[in-house]
Amino acid sequence: MQPSKRYEEISRLLDHSGEMTVEDFADRLGVSRETVRRDLTRLDAMGKLRKFHGGARIASRGNAAIEAEDPFTQRMAQNADAKKKIASAARRLVASGDSLFIDTGSTTVAMAEALVALHGLVVITNAPRIAAIVAGNPSHKVFLIGGAYGVDAGESLGPLALEQIAKFRARHVILTVGSIDATSIMDFDLQEAEVAKAMIERSDRITVLVDHSKFNRRGVFEVAPLSAIDSLVTDNQPDAALVEALTAAGIELIIAE
Repeated sequence: MQPSKRYEEISRLLDHSGEMTVEDFADRLGVSRETVRRDLTRLDAMGKLRKFHGGARIASRGNAAIEAEDPFTQRMAQNADAKKKIASAARRLVASGDSLFIDTGSTTVAMAEALVALHGLVVITNAPRIAAIVAGNPSHKVFLIGGAYGVDAGESLGPLALEQIAKFRARHVILTVGSIDATSIMDFDLQEAEVAKAMIERSDRITVLVDHSKFNRRGVFEVAPLSAIDSLVTDNQPDAALVEALTAAGIELIIAE
């Protein structure tokens, strides 16, 4: 297949699926993974898609250095299987009887579902959906943070939420963020970043859940430097530079199987 035909087919596949791995492209196109990687690099440079470690996604907003985040309902559907695997792996870091903050996010919704099977947790969250999921196990005690209601993700935000978070102390905080690079974890919304920071300040251990699409993106608001994080749970091996930064920061990197 000529390169121009492959480019057309890659674009068509992404228009249909939104995101695919290198392996998926190679299988569908009948070419090697190295050929796919070269094609993706070329198409990324042309602004036709956005390449990430292990695959590519549709370039709906171009390749600006500062990106935007998709609506919450769309994020819930993206990489759903990967998020379930991440949640399953992260659950092993939490023991029955633990206390934990959980912030709002599509990956932390999956985490809440994984936590239901444990016993006697104390969960503090600003997300009604997460509170309802965890409360499905009557042995858990759930505290729902109040405040200004963010309609998109269904969450409590603002000064009232921050004030209430300060009344608690927890063993863990489980966070999902908009992006991670070699210096910090970041988000795209100031109020969400403030909630995450407040939860970090009131927790002993910080665990961040990110699927591979968040690697090396540039968020707008810093949540915390890498040095503040204890564990990072993800679905795919980051590139060498990011792994080096995580190792230097002393972060436990967990790749979900």
